[in-house]
Amino acid sequence: MTSTLPIVRQPVDRRGSTEVTPTLATPRLELDVSVAVDRFVRLAAALPGTGVHYAVKANPHPRLLAELAAVGCRFDVASPAEVRAAVRAGADPASLVYSNPVKRRDHVAEATALGVRLFVVDSLPETVKLAEAAPGCQVLSRLSTSGEGSDWPLSRKYGCSPEEAVRILLTADRLGLEVAGLSFHVGSQQRDPEAWAAPIVSAARVFALLRDNGLSPWLLDLGGGFPASYDGGCPPVTAYGEAIDRRLDDAFGDHRPETIVEPGRGIVGDAGTLVSTVIGVVHRGGVRWVFLDAGVFTGLVETLDEAIRYRLQTTARGAETGPCVLAGPTCDSADVLYEQQMVQLPLDLAEGDEVRLQSAGAYTTCYSSVGFNGFAPLPTRITGPVAGVS
Repeated sequence: MTSTLPIVRQPVDRRGSTEVTPTLATPRLELDVSVAVDRFVRLAAALPGTGVHYAVKANPHPRLLAELAAVGCRFDVASPAEVRAAVRAGADPASLVYSNPVKRRDHVAEATALGVRLFVVDSLPETVKLAEAAPGCQVLSRLSTSGEGSDWPLSRKYGCSPEEAVRILLTADRLGLEVAGLSFHVGSQQRDPEAWAAPIVSAARVFALLRDNGLSPWLLDLGGGFPASYDGGCPPVTAYGEAIDRRLDDAFGDHRPETIVEPGRGIVGDAGTLVSTVIGVVHRGGVRWVFLDAGVFTGLVETLDEAIRYRLQTTARGAETGPCVLAGPTCDSADVLYEQQMVQLPLDLAEGDEVRLQSAGAYTTCYSSVGFNGFAPLPTRITGPVAGVS
């Protein structure tokens, strides 16, 4: 999908030659915080009664966190640094969810000292660690899911079976921890609103078994997965809210627990545009390769295996388009964005033209390397109602 943007061409010497001169340096992320706030409001309205905890890891920009906190958003954190960022933004540390299931022991103690009360685990050793480093804290056990229907599955590294979750939480109770309940994640950029159905059923079964053993679980963390507007489209956020509400009623009936969600991409994804410049166009074996000054190591890690496919705009004027491989600027052979499924870009696209990757607000600046090949980390320019560079 392509469209054109205005282009500025300025003379660069006295002989009349010209080159494309960007008005601002690239690559950069342009972040409109007001869009993220709007996405939070829409998601909260689609899930009435469910606490919305923005996943700080998706984009931890201080202004973004502060604006979200100001409208009542809570936060999901995974390190003491994220705890501090959320607190600086105005969050109550007792409202945070520390969702990383496997944690450094000193990080658990540090987060506890900062006021965090609710932690996630998915194994017995981590439960013991939590009891030792954060005695008396609240605990959620994370269930595994298939990740089916998502662009970026999260099922391989974390999660346990319902039977394991029961053992974990019974052990947590014996160790003096407060059993809060369960969490799960259906995979990032989840395109199927019904993906929450199976884990909700599993959660209801675990809750019933825990009640049979004298415990009173009260919280179900439905995780993230709410999508941004990438290629391929997705249902509206209301469809997700309706499906989740229906499945909770069916599975829990009169024993429906409190619920929270942990969206990252679904709040900040559409708020960002990654602006890059074409640094070269090369034809190899009949295939056109377009090289950008942004790539896998400058914020676009999620294009690995072509998992996340951003919508593209360019400043090229020509209407005729053709397929091309899109690649990044480093000398690493892994720095290729789209090759198996090539992108359609204007045939007159040339060095100096801009290529804008839409809905790039999530997992770009925070994934950008600190200087691989000498390329600087991806900077952010705040746009919208309040502009600035940071």
